Amino acid sequence: MTETTSTITPEEFESLRKNGQPVELIDVRTPAEYRECHAMPARNIQLDSLDPQTIMRLRNDTRETPLYIICQSGNRAQKACDKFNAMGHSQAVNVEGGTQAWEKAGLPVVRGKKSFSLERQVRITAGTLVLTGAILGWLINPNFIGISAFIGAGLLFSGITNSCGMATMLTKMPWNQK
Repeated sequence: MTETTSTITPEEFESLRKNGQPVELIDVRTPAEYRECHAMPARNIQLDSLDPQTIMRLRNDTRETPLYIICQSGNRAQKACDKFNAMGHSQAVNVEGGTQAWEKAGLPVVRGKKSFSLERQVRITAGTLVLTGAILGWLINPNFIGISAFIGAGLLFSGITNSCGMATMLTKMPWNQK
């Protein structure tokens, strides 16, 4: 049985911060996404390199103090919270709606260099591979249509499981790093 993760709205988080509560906010998006726009008090630790044990050790293993996690829309933050829960740290709190909701609420953000969002990169890559497979299948050999079928199956799997292998690979690309 999995533990349920606590959530907080961006407005509730900001209220805690303004009232002097100790709040620590970690943004688990790629460095490029973080650089483009992030919640003002957030620091960036990409989901792929998130180590709950190290973070808790740096926090002096403060299990009773909540650790707030944010991403773009809430999905990656939930995965990060699940990592903390799996390691026995149940104080990880998902900021509902992520940076999108934070920005929509008019809360302070830091803006930097524009980049393609990870979602947009996935659409561009998937579209390019599907089109390439179709063209090669038509012009060279029908077996190349398998590329399009493979990408389609991956997108279907991604939609069903709410996880995306292509996005995970794209986060490791140089343009998505610091």
